[in-house]
Amino acid sequence: MKTKSNHLHSLSFFEFWPAWLFYAPMKIYAVWLSLRFWGPTLPSITNPYFEAGGFAGESKTQIAEQMPQCLNHLFAEQGRFRKTGSEKNDLESAKHIIRERDLRFPLVAKPDVGCRGLGVQRVFNDNDLVQYISEFPMNEDIILQNLYDYPYEVGLFYICHPDWPLGQIFSITEKHFAYVTGDGVSDLKTLIENHPRAGKIQHLYIGKNQGKLTYVVPNGENYKIAFAGSHSQGTIFKNGVHLITPQLIDTWDSISKAIPEFYFGRFDIRYQSPEDLERGQNLKIIEVNGAGAEATHIWDSSTSLIDAYKTLMKQYRHMYEIGHKNRKRGFSPMGIREFRSYIQRHYDLLNLYPKTH
Repeated sequence: MKTKSNHLHSLSFFEFWPAWLFYAPMKIYAVWLSLRFWGPTLPSITNPYFEAGGFAGESKTQIAEQMPQCLNHLFAEQGRFRKTGSEKNDLESAKHIIRERDLRFPLVAKPDVGCRGLGVQRVFNDNDLVQYISEFPMNEDIILQNLYDYPYEVGLFYICHPDWPLGQIFSITEKHFAYVTGDGVSDLKTLIENHPRAGKIQHLYIGKNQGKLTYVVPNGENYKIAFAGSHSQGTIFKNGVHLITPQLIDTWDSISKAIPEFYFGRFDIRYQSPEDLERGQNLKIIEVNGAGAEATHIWDSSTSLIDAYKTLMKQYRHMYEIGHKNRKRGFSPMGIREFRSYIQRHYDLLNLYPKTH
């Protein structure tokens, strides 16, 4: 989003706490919910047709393949291939995907099993693609996706229990891509260091802009310093509750209900105007996240820590209740060992991906 509002410059005291610290109370709450609903792996059937319910370690492509044909026009064009270790064969596989899916540079390259924007990069040509593949872990899948440089992006969190006639938009988050404004004198590194928000978390931006830090940004030019639409990667999140209207709810309830057995998750959407988002047109769904999704408006700097935990507790409660209802409908949750293996695979891979920039 393109705005210079001062509300984008603030930083809450808990936004960048270590994950182990911030989520510690939620882990305790999840244990209580597991006991309350007699099922520690119920999240695995929150969305029964998604791998592990979309909780962790799931394939983005497997989720995309669940989308019905009637929604194809809303989803970003993409394809995937597996890194084999042969530079020639891997590049040819990537080019085959590009031809087959009618993709065009610049592209977005990202892991098929990913989280929080890790491993997401723009690739502008074959050389960038070769470099990205070379840094990617062996025998893992890479997604290539068309880049949609639309002016707006949101994370829209949808919840609907199997016995509800109408779903709800539980949360909607506006994503503001971080930028600095040039003065014609200062280099990029100095602008980042002196920015009222970016300077406080400059470690997120300095690494993403290596090789460009000495660039003197022209006077008045807004220079984007983070690309991936993830809070942990430096994108600024703001509560978009003002965007919720009856028509928005109806539109996204219809879209969500068209996805087989989808009850809980977040759409990451790029779009042209608020009216287009409301009507479900002139937009692209970048991906759909399942049970592991989060109501990301909690990272709005104006959200209190108590309100953030209240939101997450409501979200977790819905997740377990839906899993409980789906079990009653005949779906079987994963065994504990299998569920843990998905989670472990998820965390093992996160440290192996190329740097996000």
